[in-house]
Amino acid sequence: MIEILQLPLGPLQTNCYILVDEETLDTAVIDPSWNGRAIAATLDERGGNLTHILLTHSHFDHVAGLAELKAEKPAPIYIHPEAIDMLRNATMSAALWNIRFPSPPPPDEMLAEGQVLRIGETAVHVLFTPGHAPGHVSFYLPDHGVVFDGDVLFQQSIGRTDLPGGDYDLLLRSIREQLLTLPDETQVLPGHGPATTIGAEKQTNPFLL
Repeated sequence: MIEILQLPLGPLQTNCYILVDEETLDTAVIDPSWNGRAIAATLDERGGNLTHILLTHSHFDHVAGLAELKAEKPAPIYIHPEAIDMLRNATMSAALWNIRFPSPPPPDEMLAEGQVLRIGETAVHVLFTPGHAPGHVSFYLPDHGVVFDGDVLFQQSIGRTDLPGGDYDLLLRSIREQLLTLPDETQVLPGHGPATTIGAEKQTNPFLL
């Protein structure tokens, strides 16, 4: 079994997720979006052992809590290689919006399409889903029917593509080839807003009809 905590954090209310494997208490943080110390405190409350810090992509609102979390809980940071440059420039990008936070530390491990990570006994499959941002990935748990998809697919919407590195056609291809091929009952946990399902978005998402 797994436990999933959703923490909307920061000025853009970006969802940070804590994934706990209840058999081992090994834990992953997905997209530490803000206030890494608060994320670390939540981990302490749950009694989890942080083994992975997973980044769907490196827009500043998804990594602003990374430095504080890493300082409190020195677990390895996982990122796709194509997202590294944006991670390096995250504080500069945020400053354009008068948002400031500590510079993110460099990543420790590289993610690859098709890779399978283990959070305790939980298998986490890496899906390559670019289009919203370079090196964007989603994390799919087939045994639990859940996908953490960052800023790719939302309830009734899709990720924006007007930021540097965005590509509308590529985003739609990622959604159709990587996400819409998942079972309809798969729960989609996005980077902003409420959860949805693959089946619901197939039927009602205006960008996909």
